[in-house]
Amino acid sequence: MPDQAALDALDALRARWTQALEAARATPDTSPETTPGNAPENAPAPDPTPYADNLLARWQEPQRRYHTLTHLTAVLDHIDVLERELDLDQAGTPAPAPASTPTPIPAPDPDLALALVRLAAWFHDAVYAPDRSENEERSARLAERALPEAGVAPEKTAEVARLVRLTVTHAPAPDDLNGQVLCDADLAILAAPPDTYAAYTAAVREEYAFVPDDAFRQGRAAVLRQLLALPRLFRTPYGTQRWEKAARANIAAELERL
Repeated sequence: MPDQAALDALDALRARWTQALEAARATPDTSPETTPGNAPENAPAPDPTPYADNLLARWQEPQRRYHTLTHLTAVLDHIDVLERELDLDQAGTPAPAPASTPTPIPAPDPDLALALVRLAAWFHDAVYAPDRSENEERSARLAERALPEAGVAPEKTAEVARLVRLTVTHAPAPDDLNGQVLCDADLAILAAPPDTYAAYTAAVREEYAFVPDDAFRQGRAAVLRQLLALPRLFRTPYGTQRWEKAARANIAAELERL
């Protein structure tokens, strides 16, 4: 049976989900208590709790070792850090997108923009199987199914799904601040103190326990070299200033240990 601290942590996450969902589904003409999605006008908005509980259950699946509630909480916490540090006058600036992908939602309201980023954080690893390569796509599709039902408008749902899919490459466009915030928050573990970074790498190895040691070392080394070859790991000014150097040091040290 979970202890009280664990129960309190789950309640805190439910509250964070509810805050983000209500901010995302509110419009200038509606309050958070009415849904602008597919429900009839002025219908009560769906209760956020079942959606939170479904996602929390996903993040606690037994095959997870790194992609757990601890990771979800860390990503949400890092979004909070970036919210405090960034110039939010630019939040939600739409990034150019190919015709085949949804156009990022213009969100001049920074609270709305960051609500969508936070919802994307909840969904970005909601579907996760270590032996599957399409986790991000399946997570994005989950968001596309769940968010309209929860009262989120189609264009906002599309932005959340776009952000989830962006975590495949972690390569947001220069004017995609929503994408920059999510990707930097997701990669911030790379800049963690050495003990925390060591725990992260151990958890990743546990998730891939089915991969033989030699194959894992080769695959992990390839990923680390790709990261070091990037001109920038982080795209926000704060991430570049505070996380870039530490992340590169951690990656280089791990590569030497492999």
